[in-house]
Amino acid sequence: MSEAVDGRLERIRVAMDTYQGRLVRYAARITGDIELARDVVQDTFLRLCRAQPEKTDGHMAAWLFRVCRNRALDVRKKEAALTPLGDVETSALPRDRAPDPLAAVEQHEAARRVLEALGQLSPGQQEVLRLRYQEELSYKEISSVTGHSVGNVGFLIHTGILRLRQQLNPITAAEAGKGGRSDA
Repeated sequence: MSEAVDGRLERIRVAMDTYQGRLVRYAARITGDIELARDVVQDTFLRLCRAQPEKTDGHMAAWLFRVCRNRALDVRKKEAALTPLGDVETSALPRDRAPDPLAAVEQHEAARRVLEALGQLSPGQQEVLRLRYQEELSYKEISSVTGHSVGNVGFLIHTGILRLRQQLNPITAAEAGKGGRSDA
């Protein structure tokens, strides 16, 4: 094999190792079905195999998430199973590592509250918050994935975080809105 082919295969291998689990979680939230999500991600990587390297160089994550998002939305339309983004059973999603049992119990309640609060946000806010904090994409990458301007991404993240704070801790959020001081 030539060096160019070896380099291309290695680039695809690294992308799969790095992004496959993250893309499956992301697609599962959109499709509402883990098996459909896996099919979407497989199709995403097939498209990566066909893509010219210069189309993805320097922005692999954004390219993969954008292709995955578009494909997942197409599949969801076809399936006509419109489910809210927060309704996917997260225990069925792949995990990077399992926490110790005590930490899992403590985190379960907090995670349930956060997911419940996240489900109260608009779909756009949910998506940008997940891309930012779960998938660790930059504002620019999120902009590329969603089609929102970088400024709009920042606005959605900011307002989404404020709403989450209000829902998760209404007393502290109210104090923060009054300047954050409560001298008595």
